[in-house]
Amino acid sequence: MACGTLRPQDRLILRKSEPMPETELADEVLVAQAKRGDRAAFGLLVERYQHALFNGLCRMVNQREDAEDLAQEAFVKAFRGLGSFEGRSSFYTWLYSIAYHLAISHRRKFGSARHLNPLSLQHGSDEDGGGLQVQDDSDPPEARAERHETRRRIEQAIAGLEDDYRAVIVMRDIDGLDYQAIAEAIGCPQGTVKSRLHRARLALREQLKDLVT
Repeated sequence: MACGTLRPQDRLILRKSEPMPETELADEVLVAQAKRGDRAAFGLLVERYQHALFNGLCRMVNQREDAEDLAQEAFVKAFRGLGSFEGRSSFYTWLYSIAYHLAISHRRKFGSARHLNPLSLQHGSDEDGGGLQVQDDSDPPEARAERHETRRRIEQAIAGLEDDYRAVIVMRDIDGLDYQAIAEAIGCPQGTVKSRLHRARLALREQLKDLVT
């Protein structure tokens, strides 16, 4: 089910643009170039963050197809709204805030009791080895089956959390955002973020107490 109808010209934003020189340009540089109408610069921002954003949305809305639509809609909104981005937070925090509000609106409109597809719980970025790890294909079949069942139960437990709790557990414990970034993304004080995170963790531990060592 589509989360919103995008015009054909909007979809071009998310297409791979003509390649720019291979450099590790800072987000601030790419944003400044994109504000001047450089779609290739915005394309690099899309490539940089689309995987992490998609994974986070998957865990919030439970459906890969919906997450794809919402991720695309978030990038389109970000592209259209670049003029209002003042750089007070990081680009990714600002982008995540857009995606978060789209996901909450989607869940309120369509409900949360939808079929749960098997989703990866691995961290959006693998560089620091953070997050919950998916199964290793080199493991024995019994170990892979056990990991699959563990992952399924974790996914179900996260899916069953209230929206506010689910959001902070995904942002902090899976996507690795710091408290300030989460607070900016969801528009509440850091103390509220920490309180929600504490309650979310308690709820998960209660549901998964036989898995917690």
